[in-house]
Amino acid sequence: MARPTGNTRLKSARLAAGYASQQDLADALGVGVRQVRRWESTTPPWPQPEVGQALTRLLGQDLESLGFTPPHSGETGHGRRTILAATASAVGLAVVPTQAAAMQPATVAADYEAVTRSHRHLYWSVAPATLHPAALAHATLGCALLAETAGQTKQKVAAALAETWLLAGRIEFFDLRDPEQSQQTLLRALQAAGEADDPLLGAAILAHTAFVPAWAGERDAAVERMVAARTYARRGPASAELLAWLDAVEAECETRCRNTRTALNLIGHAEDVLAAGSEHDNPEWLDWFSPVRLAAFKGNTQLKAGHLPQARETLLGALDALDPAEEKQTTVVLGDLAAVEAAAGQPEEACAYALRALDQLERTWYAMGMDRVREVRRALAPHQHERCVRELDDRLYGWSTTVSALSR
Repeated sequence: MARPTGNTRLKSARLAAGYASQQDLADALGVGVRQVRRWESTTPPWPQPEVGQALTRLLGQDLESLGFTPPHSGETGHGRRTILAATASAVGLAVVPTQAAAMQPATVAADYEAVTRSHRHLYWSVAPATLHPAALAHATLGCALLAETAGQTKQKVAAALAETWLLAGRIEFFDLRDPEQSQQTLLRALQAAGEADDPLLGAAILAHTAFVPAWAGERDAAVERMVAARTYARRGPASAELLAWLDAVEAECETRCRNTRTALNLIGHAEDVLAAGSEHDNPEWLDWFSPVRLAAFKGNTQLKAGHLPQARETLLGALDALDPAEEKQTTVVLGDLAAVEAAAGQPEEACAYALRALDQLERTWYAMGMDRVREVRRALAPHQHERCVRELDDRLYGWSTTVSALSR
């Protein structure tokens, strides 16, 4: 596959900000589309001051991070500031400039990928507050290595860096509940995926960016980002699992925006895609999705749609099929089962599932799981004087649970 040409950093930032075309960005800035086309070329001209300020305001990064070279920088011998400088600034580190970077051996790519792979596996058991700074430090190293590698080695490092940023963004959104920071981190992931020319990883990152507006009820922005994600998926040999996951993500976005009928249709399509299979291999990094995860998506949507008997059956099947190691997902499914029973007017059954979820949360913290339990407790307000609900409160507001929840 040919390497991408042009200013991929600006293009990635444009897509991540929700401007699907060059014309969309041009309209937002009040400039001609020809100007945006020049900015996304291989040698983008430095924007005029007022337009440059508007561009950084819209896309959330400074001009150098967006791929522009300051005027006369070539004469000083320093060249464009590398992506390392933007990364170091984001994590509060100072970068000492060097006159020339030593080139790393080709083996550095495999070494860097190995740590990325280990972080991916550790996500399912290590506390997010512990893993997150390690992932950020690994990303900073990856940015430095980009300046010290070339060719296929650089491309492999960039792909592993994109995955590392994606992991950090997932932790920020799903575990640390910081959607604004997650948005910025996912933008860096998308830029790294552009450096690697990895469209499938780009599709996964863009799909994750759709969660941010969807959780805020901004359907149009979420759908637009899913359109971009599906466009990227068509450029690479996408596996059935990846295509089905894109359906599942869009279904969750629609569910969050109260369009449960559309969501259920998307989940039905995802089931058909998985049943049909694909000749393409599943990406190694796609470890957060499986048929049982799709069933969990479906059960939650059936719950939100008010289809309680179907939701109960789907979620019980998912709970039985989950691997014991999938502790975070188990918490979510238990929370949804509790919500089903609360909606059905069965407070004792609801509390029993909620208590099981809290047991799981004490072993492996997951913010999304705790959100499910809190939603159940709010739904149980009409039964708050019953003994089972008081017992749930004792656990939900115990010292260890409360401190754990507030400290994350």
